[in-house]
Amino acid sequence: MNENHHMLNIIDFTSTAHHTIFVKVTGYDAVIEREFTGEVKFVGGRPYGDIIHPQRTHLSFECRQFVQELLLKKYNEGAFQSFL
Repeated sequence: MNENHHMLNIIDFTSTAHHTIFVKVTGYDAVIEREFTGEVKFVGGRPYGDIIHPQRTHLSFECRQFVQELLLKKYNEGAFQSFL
């Protein structure tokens, strides 16, 4: 059996003076077998964006959850901290 998995690549991120972090991503949704690109914005530690919004995303439920959980994990680990 050939088992496919969701994939997520963080392309870039930037933070603003207002403590907002923008994360650009690409990836693969194994359920619908499609690549995707998108952006997630973190405000006050919470992620926002069409790619993870339940009614606006084109991703499968499973992939949307995967993307949101992985980005939150990376955010909480400090992966998007800018060193000025």
